[in-house]
Amino acid sequence: MSRFDEPLAKALDPKTAKLLETVLDLTTVGDLLRHYPRRYAERGELTSIDALEVDEHATIVGEVTRVMRKPMRNRGGTWLEVEVVDGSRNKIYLAFFGKTSHVAESRLKPGRRGMFAGKVGAFGRSDKPRWQLAHPDFELFDDTEDSAEEFAATPVPIYPAGKDITPWAIRRAVGLVLDTLGPLDDPLPAALRGRHKLPGLAEALVAVHRPKDFADVKRAQKRLKFDEAFVLQSVLVRRRLAAGRLPAKPRPRAEAGVLAAFDGALPFQLTDGQHEVGEEIAADLATAHPMHRLLQGEVGAGKTVVALRAMLQVVDAGGQAALLAPTEVLAQQHHRSITSMLGELAGGGMFGGTRVTLLTGSMPKPVRAAAMLEAASGDAGIVVGTHALLQDQMQFQDLGLVVVDEQHRFGVEQRDALRAKAGDGRPHVLVMTATPIPRTVAMTVFGDLEVSTLSQLPAGRAPISTHVVPAADKPHYLERAWERVREEVGLGRQVYVVCPRIGDQEGDEGDLDAPGDERRPPLSVTEVAAVLTQGPLAGLRLAILHGKLPPEEKDAVMRSFAKGDLDVLVATTVIEVGVDVPNSSVMVIMDADRFGVSQLHQLRGRVGRGGLPGLCLLVTEFPAGTPARGRLDAVAATLDGFELSRVDLEARREGDVLGVAQSGRRSSLKMLQLLRDEDVIVSAREEAVQLLTEDPDLTAHPALNMEIDRLLGDQKAEFLDKT
Repeated sequence: MSRFDEPLAKALDPKTAKLLETVLDLTTVGDLLRHYPRRYAERGELTSIDALEVDEHATIVGEVTRVMRKPMRNRGGTWLEVEVVDGSRNKIYLAFFGKTSHVAESRLKPGRRGMFAGKVGAFGRSDKPRWQLAHPDFELFDDTEDSAEEFAATPVPIYPAGKDITPWAIRRAVGLVLDTLGPLDDPLPAALRGRHKLPGLAEALVAVHRPKDFADVKRAQKRLKFDEAFVLQSVLVRRRLAAGRLPAKPRPRAEAGVLAAFDGALPFQLTDGQHEVGEEIAADLATAHPMHRLLQGEVGAGKTVVALRAMLQVVDAGGQAALLAPTEVLAQQHHRSITSMLGELAGGGMFGGTRVTLLTGSMPKPVRAAAMLEAASGDAGIVVGTHALLQDQMQFQDLGLVVVDEQHRFGVEQRDALRAKAGDGRPHVLVMTATPIPRTVAMTVFGDLEVSTLSQLPAGRAPISTHVVPAADKPHYLERAWERVREEVGLGRQVYVVCPRIGDQEGDEGDLDAPGDERRPPLSVTEVAAVLTQGPLAGLRLAILHGKLPPEEKDAVMRSFAKGDLDVLVATTVIEVGVDVPNSSVMVIMDADRFGVSQLHQLRGRVGRGGLPGLCLLVTEFPAGTPARGRLDAVAATLDGFELSRVDLEARREGDVLGVAQSGRRSSLKMLQLLRDEDVIVSAREEAVQLLTEDPDLTAHPALNMEIDRLLGDQKAEFLDKT
């Protein structure tokens, strides 16, 4: 067993080991050594106090300036107040009571420096609080070192801690482990370390936990970041290479067939980007190994046409295609749009096209049974559906291509369930997302997929202007917003109004990633619709749409809106992706601050699709200068989804990017930042490809194999897939 896998209960005293496990979920020597310092304090330049927040468990570095014993107000006796300042002369007060006050008084003298940890309280004026730590733990620096200059320059590691364990208790535990660490097998080959000028693993761990100076910290962090990137990329590259060795039935493009007929009848020209991506996919489909490709693109970039052409290529080759959508509304929309695009080719039969079948879980039993029979018999060349496609009794005659729309809503088990229906071999897989993904995130989260990007919008897409409507500060702006809605309807156009909630006592369908607060509940579809029909939009043809309506009612509402029989659709985010009504020109998003940046961009993309100028109004009660308002201003400032995806991801923890928040597991990324460490990720990717191409089973690299198993393991590797 590697020293990294040794339980902490063997390496430390039982009490400390138990605290580390209970508070920080650290159980092995490796867990502890990879619990890196959150920051480093420099004794000579004391840490700032001005970023503290009430009730947080904080660690500050400062100098004792005054010690005062004060009488208790309501009972006899005294308590000790200690004034501490940082390098900027910001003050915080330490409060000690009872016996501990005498111990603290004997140790805390003016001029002594140290670290102080406890729960932050605030007293006095809210605009200028008096900060206090009650009964804090503390560790004083040893100012009697031989070299005061050397002592002052040594960084002090400050670890992420918890209520019952201090940063210096963690530091002591790390020190005990380092003292007995011994040699370590290095997962990075010596030649790779030489190319990138990286220290060995043991040297890096000592330097990150016991740095002599900040140059030590920098060298160690460079090595440990590379470790994280390299291990992740090795997992993804190995998965991609393994998938490439699996058999799949080639589906080459036919010179004459449904695809050729479809292309000949298209009423518009494909963009250069659609042509280019289409050729990439066509080449993949013609190989004897399964395609695994991610198709990402801006809102309205024409991904559906690209996916349909891929499906028709498979149909021409004698196979079937399945399109998996996350919601019934989206599945129905895909079925309508594909049928409409195919025209006479959608019926098969005398026109030589292919049957397009819809299958959802809420269909009446006889209709669902008929759809399943069409899929099993091969009569349906294209089957569009929801999770109903995954049920055990669902069968295909010859499933050649699986298209997964908005793949982040599906787990790996669901994708594998559909893949398994291909019988012998594996189907080709095309994963689509309308949420633009920065390159480094795509390389890390979707590193087992080839990535194709559509960034060019088709001709005829009108620009969309976006404005923030500050409803609380300027209520007349909201009044003007409803006037604009009536003006657009008067011109024969249609409008979406999106709310974060369905109604009273109902769950949210939105992202709702705004910080928790004590404001009123989010606005709901039912209440907003009632207010609008009786007030500013009285007399207009208005309907509501949300995920809990009966399926036939949802479909009827969408059909009515698509036909122009409705003026205003008040909906939840069920209309976020895939819904295409060219006559819609205005999108009003109520409580816009409760949605994520990327989600707002998706919603905005529902308008401006038919050549009409689009207008998006983001209604919020947050005033200018707040973080929530800043996110909305960012959305209003650009239509570039890739730029907005960076804004969105900058606000999230790295673990959230990888899906850790959903899985409940700790992130494997402790130092690596996906958006800021692109050069590290790119280098690690290149090295992983080279190494695994030469040694796919890592026979010559057992230490790397062990590190992959240790850090990711079967469960974590699977959970990475789920993102």
